[in-house]
Amino acid sequence: MSGEPRASSRPTANYDVKKDRRDLYSGRAGRFDVVDVPEMSFLMADGHGDPNLADDYRRAVEALYTTSYAIRAEARSRLGRVHTVGPLEGLWYADDLGVFTARDKGAWSWTMMIWQPEWITPDVAASALDTVGAKKIPGIKDLVRYAALVEGPAVQTLHVGPYDAEGPTIARIHDEVLPGHGMVATGRHHEIYLSDPRKTPPDRLRTILRQPAKTSR
Repeated sequence: MSGEPRASSRPTANYDVKKDRRDLYSGRAGRFDVVDVPEMSFLMADGHGDPNLADDYRRAVEALYTTSYAIRAEARSRLGRVHTVGPLEGLWYADDLGVFTARDKGAWSWTMMIWQPEWITPDVAASALDTVGAKKIPGIKDLVRYAALVEGPAVQTLHVGPYDAEGPTIARIHDEVLPGHGMVATGRHHEIYLSDPRKTPPDRLRTILRQPAKTSR
């Protein structure tokens, strides 16, 4: 007999990570919060270059959303669990961190991600990837993976405005906020996109900027 939960005839109430974990998915512009980020699971896709120009970026984002909705359908039918698909997130990194404050986008590397609920097992994710690969995006398993991320302590804030205006806030996190808390940066710069840029004017875009860190003492 399988140990996998059996789906009930009536799905459970919808789960929205943005509402349940407001400490991680909300903030206030100008306020810098120290948070402790637990292990969380994501669909991930890697790439390099200017996200406005790189075709790989567009393909990655499309594949992440397509698979995330397939996982949502799989969880509803197999487990009787319903969740809101999480926002797009990105880990940004480079050998020289100065390329971020300088907005030298061609030198950026990135891992785009979408959060997955704790009840999504590797088997459920693999089944959804098989479905997407067979029906919509051939070869998706070479592009998208399901993996856990542990960030631990981090400093984050809400940025309101164009993505290209993030530089001063990122610099402030590294040059003022982290030293003020006796911390140094670890891991990769993390952004959570709370707004849909297709529907939201640039000056109203809401983005969580997060930097994992550790105490320097």
